[in-house]
Amino acid sequence: MTTELPVLKASDYATNQEVRWCPGCGDYSILAQTRKTLAAMQIPKENTVFISGIGCSSRFPYYMNTYGMHSIHGRAPGFATGLKAMRQDLQVWVITGDGDGLSIGGNHLMHCIRRNMNLTIVLFNNRIYGLTKGQYSPTSCLGHVTKSSPMGTIDNPLHPLSIALGCEATFIARSVDVYPKHLTHVLQRAAEHCGTAFVEVYQNCVVFNDGAWKYATDRKIKSDSIVELEHDKPLIFGKNRDKGIRFSCMKPEIVTLGDDVAESDLMVHDETFDEPYRALMLSRMHHPEYPEPIGIFRAVKRPCYDLEMTHQIEQAEQQLGPGNLESLFHSGDTWTVE
Repeated sequence: MTTELPVLKASDYATNQEVRWCPGCGDYSILAQTRKTLAAMQIPKENTVFISGIGCSSRFPYYMNTYGMHSIHGRAPGFATGLKAMRQDLQVWVITGDGDGLSIGGNHLMHCIRRNMNLTIVLFNNRIYGLTKGQYSPTSCLGHVTKSSPMGTIDNPLHPLSIALGCEATFIARSVDVYPKHLTHVLQRAAEHCGTAFVEVYQNCVVFNDGAWKYATDRKIKSDSIVELEHDKPLIFGKNRDKGIRFSCMKPEIVTLGDDVAESDLMVHDETFDEPYRALMLSRMHHPEYPEPIGIFRAVKRPCYDLEMTHQIEQAEQQLGPGNLESLFHSGDTWTVE
């Protein structure tokens, strides 16, 4: 006799913990869309793990009715790597922020991505340190005035998607906290990807950096400031859908559709293109010079580290037999300290 499992709803992934973010914080939306994503995929709660570092976003595991770990600053990718290597049956998520993931955690993030571990990384980008009360972060704009840069920051900002591509990411995407349907779609595609999926989410900090992404969220201007990437479709944007992006002299050019320019002249997005330079070009398109792309930039297939590691272990056991830790400890040169 078989018993059918109950259908999970988004509310089933919620805990009884009080959600402690500032009113109006973009984290609420990301939390809600993540729960919807898990419900849409019917991922068992006991097979799901959320691992975070330190920061406002890193409270995430408390609010997900799954397994979770609130780890140490910047080290969530390392913890997730170890877990996924040993438990490939688990759906592992890394929740991090622009400070946690790109500053002290930059090295750990880089190596997790290049290994292509089969897990999902969601980076909340609000261009500020929120938990520690408003210092500039690795993604803060040049000249941004904060508590730690009263005369304006002189650090060049990092661009998360460009970094991920430089680490040979097999899946990269971008969404915005106030685009619920788009964000849910991106998160589901990321969770379904075999390999490291890296998702940057533009997230507003209402207290310390309110309006950082206004051009991407203001209804009056966002149509001209954002271009949505759709696989196998031309890059068209604008309130009247009359603007596009084409290649000219090895760089993107904004054009107006009309008598001299047709849709066939525009760049057609291909998320499966194996070489990263197209996705890299899109990741370098920034407002106000260009409309900023959102959506899935790249989704390609490469071997996963955790699966390859398991294969090597199986091969070694076939050739050498099962290992013996006690024998290993007493093999080779040994000595006694008196």
